[in-house]
Amino acid sequence: MKKSVAITLGLCMAASLVATKPCSAAFTVGGENGWQLTTDGIVDVFATYDMTSPLRNGNNPTSRGHGWIDGNTTGKEYSQRFGIGVGLLPSVVAFNIKAPTTNGVDSTVRIGLYPSIQNDASADGSANRFSTGTHLDVREVFYTAKGKYGEILAGRALNLYQAKNILTDMTLLTAGTVSTRDNTVTLGHIGFGYLYPSFGPQMRYTTPDFSGFKAAISVNEPYDTSQYATKTNSPRVETEFSYAKTFGGGTSVQAWLSGLYQNAVVANDLTANGATIKAGTNNMSLGGAYGLSAGYKGLNLLGSGYGGKGLGMVSAQDGGLLSSLGTNPAEGAADPTGKERQYWGFLLQATYKINSTWMVGANYGQSRQEETAYDSIQRSTGAYALTKKQESAVGTVTYNLNSFTQFVVEYIYAQQTWHDGASQHSNQFALGTMFYW
Repeated sequence: MKKSVAITLGLCMAASLVATKPCSAAFTVGGENGWQLTTDGIVDVFATYDMTSPLRNGNNPTSRGHGWIDGNTTGKEYSQRFGIGVGLLPSVVAFNIKAPTTNGVDSTVRIGLYPSIQNDASADGSANRFSTGTHLDVREVFYTAKGKYGEILAGRALNLYQAKNILTDMTLLTAGTVSTRDNTVTLGHIGFGYLYPSFGPQMRYTTPDFSGFKAAISVNEPYDTSQYATKTNSPRVETEFSYAKTFGGGTSVQAWLSGLYQNAVVANDLTANGATIKAGTNNMSLGGAYGLSAGYKGLNLLGSGYGGKGLGMVSAQDGGLLSSLGTNPAEGAADPTGKERQYWGFLLQATYKINSTWMVGANYGQSRQEETAYDSIQRSTGAYALTKKQESAVGTVTYNLNSFTQFVVEYIYAQQTWHDGASQHSNQFALGTMFYW
């Protein structure tokens, strides 16, 4: 589906760095003096069912890393759940405004609204019949100015680091790992092969295309890199170097490297869990990511991965979000003494487009978290146990009814393992449809 791929890339990143083509708008409204308004979007609906095993093996620490496959880490029975909602992508309604070309520069504004279709969740996480409001993300509000010099982007858009890792995942257009979902999206391979790059405010420069090569650098709003280093007086910097080329005979190649760096500082002297942390102590988020895909006619093979420290298990730079002071030391990008944890992961994928109507695909990914010395001691005393590995395998069959409607059948096997040897697994199924314009 050439049109759907172009639209999806544009939805997640309407800048040239990640999306190699602009959005394929359904229609264009012309205004005076060369101004234009276009719109594009998606409506997607997925029915999902998952059956997750109870926790097996391991000890019973005071706290344990969060379970991301919709399971109960304390119960003895299988957790079973049926739901209907959006997939990895929410539904989307986006508007693009293009100004007249001036002095060789094309200027465009994009506003993207990303609603889910589920009712808001009740306190226990179940759908609430009386809360009919849906979850709405305003993920994109930015403008671009493109000319011979390259492209400048300013506003809220998809971040560079690991953007291509998620955009090349076939489950971007499906459900992938279901997780708890509630009133928002499924996970795809987020936390199961790559980290969520997220959307955020930024200023970015992208070079012109040099025979398939591009480079970009962005200055971004900083995040907390740990639960203690909350002085964020320097920006987060992200980069990407990419290559994409289509050759004769239906051959295509795409490769990329991306990086993230941010430093945050402990503002005041403090004592945490027996460790003295001095004011001025630095906490660093440092990450690299990579990928290579090759296609020949209907077959496409992909390998991607990442590694770094101070990142997190779900979103790039979980920081202090999941490790708030004293609540659950088994979560977050740093241990309870402020030491950054190490992370890495990968995704392997093969898809085959049988014809213009049918496509099949399979992929496998995993994300890993390493213990610090403090984590290891705490696990041995039964204080807490970190998640060690999250992995999932997905098989997909896609049927394209026409150029703007597709149907998907999917099977997912997911497993989470903790450092104390405990584990649980989940068998998941998804059936869905997507409509593009």
